[in-house]
Amino acid sequence: MAWTEPHYSKGEIKRAGFVLIDPTATSTQRRDAIAVVNNWRSAHGFPLNTLQISLRKKATDVDANALVAQRIKRLPSIIGKLERYPSMNVSRMQDLGGCRAVLADIDAVNAVVDKFLVSRHKHRLIRQDDYLSTPKSSGYRGVHLVYAYNSDRGETWNNLSVEVQVRTQLQHAWATAVETVGLFTNQALKSSMGEDKWLRFFQVMSSAIALRENQPVVGGTSTSAQVLKAELQTLATELDVIGRLQGYANLLQETEQHVAGAKFVLLTLDIPNSKVTITGYTKQNDAAAAYDEEEARSDSSIDVVLVSVGSIAGLRSAYPNYFLDTTRFVSVLQETLE
Repeated sequence: MAWTEPHYSKGEIKRAGFVLIDPTATSTQRRDAIAVVNNWRSAHGFPLNTLQISLRKKATDVDANALVAQRIKRLPSIIGKLERYPSMNVSRMQDLGGCRAVLADIDAVNAVVDKFLVSRHKHRLIRQDDYLSTPKSSGYRGVHLVYAYNSDRGETWNNLSVEVQVRTQLQHAWATAVETVGLFTNQALKSSMGEDKWLRFFQVMSSAIALRENQPVVGGTSTSAQVLKAELQTLATELDVIGRLQGYANLLQETEQHVAGAKFVLLTLDIPNSKVTITGYTKQNDAAAAYDEEEARSDSSIDVVLVSVGSIAGLRSAYPNYFLDTTRFVSVLQETLE
């Protein structure tokens, strides 16, 4: 396999990132900027693969059933991040290449992290974020290690960053649920952007999971299991979390089977009647018109969602076991509410 090499200077990459979020950019400027950024993100493939192999070895040494995955950040995700943080420099993004290990429990997570920190490899640790000891305000929990790749044999890629994520199965189930709800409700929940009730639900649920794992809770939530349970009960009922998550997971499976060739998918989820409708479209204008029509005649108990096939593919890429992970999250929620 021929690995992509970086062909542009840091200055060219930085300027390309600004063009991608510039509404006045011409189609030619945008096309050229996409080419630059695509080369830059693809160039992370080799160092990412190298770190992923190391992560897989360490993770499976600790937990034979560890799940390890890798991904190059998708262009829409890069653009979305630039739109949220307009001053960000693409050439300095540290998560263009990322790999993740999902392990059985906290002890396994700590063991894998320790193996990385004492490793004799030449890669340089440039950042360590312990979101177990200090969870993000969103409720996200896990450990991130960012390395600058370094090798005498692959000098072309030296200093490119790779992010290594290590988390437990319960933490991963939580993250999968956040991504799934975010996709279907068109909210950047993992970036703490969206409807207050959904944001609060995931904060409180994260704390409930933290207590199960004997870890610190999210700031602004109770340390009492009973208090968390009571708040979760209220939020889960108001948002119909269980019905929605079960419906979303089933919709994603159904979508992949019925909309081959479509670029956009209109999904209608009638939760009270357990009814789903899936319609594929090749043209965005047709899809948008159908969405407006369906939204106008649907009541609040029916979710109408228009998503791109690419965003569904992105979810599958980042969370290949999304159906099982979402089901696991629902089970944990039900156990918490018992």
